[in-house]
Amino acid sequence: MKRNLPLLLAFAVVLALPFALRPKVDLLAGADDTLVIVTPHNEAIRHEFTTAFAEHYKAEIGRSVRIDWRTPGGTSEIARYIESEFTAAFRTRWTQTLGRNWSDEVESAFSNHRIQPATDPADPDTKRQARRAFLDSDVGIRIDLFFGGGAYDFAQQARAGRLVDSGVVASLPGLFNPNAIPENLGGEQLYDPKGLWIGTCLSAFGIASNIDVLKRLGIAEPPDQWADLANPALLGQVAMADPTKSGSINKAFEMLIQQQMQEALTEGAADPAAVGWERGLRLIQRISGNSRYFTDAASKIVIDVALGDAAAGMCIDFYGRQQSEAVAGPDGASRLIYRSPLGGTSIGADPIGLMRGAPNREVAIRFIRFVLSEQGQKLWNFRPGTPGGPQKFALRRLPIHPAIYDPAYTEFRSDPEVHPYEEARSFTYNSAWTSPLFSSLRFIIRCMCLDAHDELRDAWRAMKEAGFPPEAMAVFGDVSKVSLAIVNDTIKGTVSGESKLDEVRLAKELNQHFREQYRRAAEIARSLNTP
Repeated sequence: MKRNLPLLLAFAVVLALPFALRPKVDLLAGADDTLVIVTPHNEAIRHEFTTAFAEHYKAEIGRSVRIDWRTPGGTSEIARYIESEFTAAFRTRWTQTLGRNWSDEVESAFSNHRIQPATDPADPDTKRQARRAFLDSDVGIRIDLFFGGGAYDFAQQARAGRLVDSGVVASLPGLFNPNAIPENLGGEQLYDPKGLWIGTCLSAFGIASNIDVLKRLGIAEPPDQWADLANPALLGQVAMADPTKSGSINKAFEMLIQQQMQEALTEGAADPAAVGWERGLRLIQRISGNSRYFTDAASKIVIDVALGDAAAGMCIDFYGRQQSEAVAGPDGASRLIYRSPLGGTSIGADPIGLMRGAPNREVAIRFIRFVLSEQGQKLWNFRPGTPGGPQKFALRRLPIHPAIYDPAYTEFRSDPEVHPYEEARSFTYNSAWTSPLFSSLRFIIRCMCLDAHDELRDAWRAMKEAGFPPEAMAVFGDVSKVSLAIVNDTIKGTVSGESKLDEVRLAKELNQHFREQYRRAAEIARSLNTP
């Protein structure tokens, strides 16, 4: 031990030296102002908006600003983080400032949009009092802005009362109107009419494919419809993401189901929503049977497809376009291509919203206005180095400002052939069909496809080997346990209810059901495949 002591001391010094020499300064110090943003946006987006806004802010008011980006995960994980932080913050206000007792009743009510706020200070209902106290407060979580994600998640935050009006929509009537940025596009909401959240760019959903891997598998044409991902030739070659972790992927699944519903409507089905719902779930089963994994990070899909670790995967449009450009050769040709399914995806908004209790409110509002200005909008789709474009990264996003699609800017854009306001005409999103079931859908997919993934893939392989016998396929694709009627009657209430224990019980029940169902389907297929 004594012989090793000098060596151990030297090792300890090596470990400690970087910490000892680290400057004892606040990394955000030195700037006149600070802005705190929670976001799922990637490093490229954060870099370009940090640089451009800092320059704009300095030129506009003569002060420096630094952005403190918070990135706890995808949109769904950010939503859970925000909810948790606001619960802790309001509990402090309720117990310490207002001097009242905290309870499960208060916790479940203060951010519940279904609770009518009290109008009388003497109202004896604790839930209504809690809701009123929250909406009248400036309770915050030391974050100024929520930037990036899907409109559904922002609408949820707005209903809860965690987002507040920045005043930007009301102050820009020339921009927010049917002739510029409409409130709705193809059934998708682009901004909240009360100004609680505002779309900053537009997104569609589609399929990223590796043409080299597809050729090796004998697939001549890259998939351009959701149903193409169920091609048995893609067994073990489809990359997918967990919809409970990624709001964008859950939105893609919703688009898939919406397409099936609209096809059922075209066919004259008596109840197109119910018929399309079940068709969509069966398609998701088959695609999941082809999947090699369900990742927590939606961005991983396009990376793995580009590397050849998967042949294809579902993704948000800009992930596909960015990765395609990243692996392109000197001639611009790329092994990764992205395609949006025609008639299979809406054009939705990627919003920004001001947080209740924002500590740097004025800076935050200036940032929102900058993002929506032509100067900020050019960053989304101009090529690096073009006039007004990003400095380093091609973001490959679709601006929400119609002016950026002016022919005068065509030569500067990364995707001059893409015109989302025109493409939105090919698909109409019927929010009444699936929007209320958004959380239920991710719950069902988790129980039906993720938790039972081993049994699902084994059954799908048995189907393929047996030539997809109808008897086995009928068992494999039985989704009656999660029919639209049952979802509306039972599952939706359980998933959105206050009892997490009830949700866990239901998840366990459905998981066991589908595991056993897939085992039975595999047994039938193999028995029919036996010589």
